[in-house]
Amino acid sequence: MNAGKSTLLLQAAHNYRERGMKTYLMTAQMDTRAGKGKIASRIGIGEEADTFHPNEDLFKKVKARLEEEPVACIFIDEAQFLTRDQVWALARAVDNLEVPIMCYGLRVDFLGELFPGSAALLALADEMREVRTICHCGKKATMVVRLDSTGKAVTAGDQVQIGGNETYLSLCRRHYCEAVEDHSAPPLPI
Repeated sequence: MNAGKSTLLLQAAHNYRERGMKTYLMTAQMDTRAGKGKIASRIGIGEEADTFHPNEDLFKKVKARLEEEPVACIFIDEAQFLTRDQVWALARAVDNLEVPIMCYGLRVDFLGELFPGSAALLALADEMREVRTICHCGKKATMVVRLDSTGKAVTAGDQVQIGGNETYLSLCRRHYCEAVEDHSAPPLPI
């Protein structure tokens, strides 16, 4: 959260198009914060995108898109919402259809657990680049807390709840632990 992942995705896609190359943008169907089928950044830029849902075969989707017209690169926002099978399908697309695919998303949820899509990407990606954000203390933020309506850290609930700055806060591990321990969180593994 708040690292500028969507901004970087949109900038990279723009760079391709500026050189006359087509791109294909996708985002999770469930994330409608900026509108259905839209990738948007906190700084106010955005673009239309195709959407994916958990039961969709992304190899077939990518192949169909490439059959319409050549695409120089595929960009996927909210990649944490991919399923393990979808990540494998995207890896097959990279290998068999010879198209680069760049995925942007969160690594862990508000409980410090890997999202299934993120776990699969960590295992299968040819290359990883971390986009950093900072905690209020100035250290690298690696964790995210979910906040309730009073601003207190939530320590239970569904893994997925769509929200932005009003719902989530990026923190370093130390401040994450302080935030969740203050609210009767289960003991953190050491």
